[in-house]
Amino acid sequence: MKKYILNDPAALGNASGKEAAEKIKEAISQKGVANIILATGTSQFETLQQLLSDKAIDWRAVNMFHLDEYIGLPITHKASFRKYLIERFIQQVPALRAAHLIDGEADPASECERLGKLILEHPIDVCLCGIGENGHLAFNDPPADFVTTSPYIVVALDEACRKQQFGEGWFPTLEDVPKQAISMSIHQIMQSAHIICSVPDDRKAKAVKDCLENEVSHLYPASILQQHPSCSLYLDKHSSCLLQP
Repeated sequence: MKKYILNDPAALGNASGKEAAEKIKEAISQKGVANIILATGTSQFETLQQLLSDKAIDWRAVNMFHLDEYIGLPITHKASFRKYLIERFIQQVPALRAAHLIDGEADPASECERLGKLILEHPIDVCLCGIGENGHLAFNDPPADFVTTSPYIVVALDEACRKQQFGEGWFPTLEDVPKQAISMSIHQIMQSAHIICSVPDDRKAKAVKDCLENEVSHLYPASILQQHPSCSLYLDKHSSCLLQP
């Protein structure tokens, strides 16, 4: 794992977005197509903006997947990750080759099966992700399932995860935060050729410390990134403040 510590979220997003753009262009150059995974949430704002600013990317050669979506949440809700990606990414680029969004309003088991077949046909070149306040990777809350090889799974969201979503302003009350989601599995995330993980803010400092300075454990889901052969972790001075020097 390569670790980069930047001064602030803007610098973090600039650096991580530039690396993502280069990896995407590299995949297109080598294979004629790039398969990518995008994350959502406040940690990805600057990264996506930087990625969108690179006019040399041929988005017509890019297939996009994303990490997770709440079960039962309408696409019109401001917390919908489909809505997030449509407004902040898909509508901002020329026509993608394909955008495979998770439909949280569909039958969960059928949706997991549909997306699982699709992603297995599209080996991922670049995965953008973050780390949650509870150390989760996608919506794989602790104790995360490190065993399943199913690409997408139905997960229960723990209270810490739901408090984060409420605290970030996506929902009016904690009770409004859904208790289940469809998430890409840990195993599937780790199949990505390159992982670029962006983690700003002091809210994430303990999770960053737990996932980097402990041995790999399902109690610290993002600790699995220590084992990935090509993972870049972008932190700012706030999210990295508890790390040992």
